[in-house]
Amino acid sequence: MIYTLDPQTMVSLREVALGREMADLVIVGGDVVNVYSGEIIQDQSIAIKGKWIAYVGPNVDHCTGANTERIDASGRVVIPGFIDGHTHLLYYCSPGEFLRYAMKGGTTTIITELVDVSFAFQYQGLIELLEGLKDQPIKVFATVSPCMTLSEGFRKRSPNLEELIELLKRDDVVGVGEGYWQDTLRGDPNFPALSAEALRLRKTVEGHAAGCREKRLNAYLSYGVSSCHESTNPHEVIEKVRAGIWVMIREGSVRKELHAMSELKKKDIGYRRLVLVTDSVDPCDLIEKGYMEFVVQRAIDLGFDPITAIQMATLNPAEHFRLDNLLGGIAPGKYADIVIIHDLENIDAEYVISNGQVISHNKEITAEPRKMKLSVGGFQRREMAPDDFKIVVRGNQPCKVAVIDQITELVTREAVMEMSTTSGEICCDPEKDILKISLITWEGKVFTGLIRGLGMKKGALATSYVWEGFGVIVAGENEEDMAFAVNRVFELRGGIAVYSGGEILTELALPIGGMISDLPLEALKDRLEEIESITKRLGFRFDHPLLTLSTITTPAIPFLRISEHGLVDLRTGSVVELIKNQ
Repeated sequence: MIYTLDPQTMVSLREVALGREMADLVIVGGDVVNVYSGEIIQDQSIAIKGKWIAYVGPNVDHCTGANTERIDASGRVVIPGFIDGHTHLLYYCSPGEFLRYAMKGGTTTIITELVDVSFAFQYQGLIELLEGLKDQPIKVFATVSPCMTLSEGFRKRSPNLEELIELLKRDDVVGVGEGYWQDTLRGDPNFPALSAEALRLRKTVEGHAAGCREKRLNAYLSYGVSSCHESTNPHEVIEKVRAGIWVMIREGSVRKELHAMSELKKKDIGYRRLVLVTDSVDPCDLIEKGYMEFVVQRAIDLGFDPITAIQMATLNPAEHFRLDNLLGGIAPGKYADIVIIHDLENIDAEYVISNGQVISHNKEITAEPRKMKLSVGGFQRREMAPDDFKIVVRGNQPCKVAVIDQITELVTREAVMEMSTTSGEICCDPEKDILKISLITWEGKVFTGLIRGLGMKKGALATSYVWEGFGVIVAGENEEDMAFAVNRVFELRGGIAVYSGGEILTELALPIGGMISDLPLEALKDRLEEIESITKRLGFRFDHPLLTLSTITTPAIPFLRISEHGLVDLRTGSVVELIKNQ
């Protein structure tokens, strides 16, 4: 994929516009949404040559020849292809499977973060991934992660600074990925160097500023940060827009904030620096709801003006990533990324055109994603024993213990609990909703703590899909089931296992980097739903058990997380003392 116009193409587009050369494809008679002027221009036609728009105007007869393909859009609305400005593409599924569903609803460009796979894939694996994402039916760009993590062991696996800078120089990489503000202000070594290089290259620096306000926000923005996708209420949005950055509003599988943000309609602010994004869509939502077309429709249903909603998913992200010279609107010299819908109130794609080619018609794809092979392997096989998950203490007196208190599906805090001891160790107490939780790193290091609030009454859930890392997380009510579940994940070379009472209840192999399945998306959806259903039958109280467990390693979500060194308080970056009175 060449992300620019070359002189020969420029001349060809000129000749089509003047009628001296014939278009390859014309769209006639539609009402075009002009995202630049914010208006609907009725009864317009579009001429396309190769991947590019050559002409937009009232009539294309002058450049329509015998071999020109023709689409009649009379009575329909023509809009630009959607751009997801912030997502995590490899959410359990392979890239081709994701694209197969993503592109049928009108998405023609994706900006994906690499943070989730950087530790598993390492430098060469990331290059293999980026090369595989080239020349797909839709465009995929990436942002390079500064690889912030709570684990020294995980950090050993991430690309070094020189490798990250080499990735940043690629033309399919549009900027530096989300840098967590707490780590940045505490002096993370990668983020300043990457940010400076991105600014030199005229690329973006993506932010992650949840809870970052006033003077801390000012300090954070000194690194050249120009966006944030972590605002959860209109007040945060307004503060960040006033600070000159682009605010991304999420409506995906992990966070859903459009409803809260619909209050922005009552505020007297402009929307030109607001961007609709998904921040990841899991296989279940992708199949059942769709992709960016669902997000835009949701915004319209919540009362946003349809043209404004379309701008927030087309021109706005294109401008933020400095790609608006190539995409984001329907105009001469832009990529021919176009969606034909029946009316503005219903984002239901009849045709999706990407790079000048019809890739979907009535939700049936007409251009299959290019097959790609990811050679990144999974985990080495290990054998864990129940004793590996013991919490040993001195004596048999009750102890005050730091416990992860799971407040919501994602957010935790520290609770100090008095726990009884048996034979010099602390055990689970499922009657009080206190389980054990362990991290096993790829090096074989183990830390075990306690967690309250998951609700599981028996069994163990283990997964190698962990955020900002490469290891296995397991939560369980007894050490035997925990060991069996973890061993099964290692046998699979990466995956998910639910174990209880000497029996594997369900499992899923994730052989690509311990994070990605090789199943078709439909089969993957069924398996993930089965895992979550069985885990909830064991008592797990949150809707998405896998998400709750996977995020326990991240430095991105407050407040208490886990590393091989112990429990980490994200407010200070320090390891919390596990046993308080010994």
